[in-house]
Amino acid sequence: MSSGRIHPRIPGYLGRALSLEFSAVQQYMTQASLVEAWGLPEAAARLRREMVEEMHHADRLTQRMLALGFAPAASQLHPARAGGHLADLLREDLRLEREIIALYQDAALYCRRLGDAGHEAFFAALLEEEIHGFHGLEQWLASLAPERHHDFGDRVYF
Repeated sequence: MSSGRIHPRIPGYLGRALSLEFSAVQQYMTQASLVEAWGLPEAAARLRREMVEEMHHADRLTQRMLALGFAPAASQLHPARAGGHLADLLREDLRLEREIIALYQDAALYCRRLGDAGHEAFFAALLEEEIHGFHGLEQWLASLAPERHHDFGDRVYF
């Protein structure tokens, strides 16, 4: 792959995706530490698994950018978002995952319109993994009974 042979919007999609994936890493890492402090080690472990999955996505994006001859740069990280209980955290995670999914959908469709099957497949594979993760978070949130939300009062964590 050569940077001179790809459409100029492809590096933009890759850069935005890298920023979102690193934003997700930061969010899951922060939330894992937070719920661990709340005494929820199983939730912390699950959030750390989500963090590792997003790190793998960031690694794939970085490798793709390097292969194309572009310096990877995640320049616009979103602040990590939290809440007063686990359900709030998961709602924030779903919000971020929706943003990532929308970007991958847009990127894959754009590549299809360009006739760039290689990048379409790259973005579509990431999209499929993100959708799978999104459904897992939805199921986790749905499994939380209201009495298990672990409300920690009016404290503001960030």
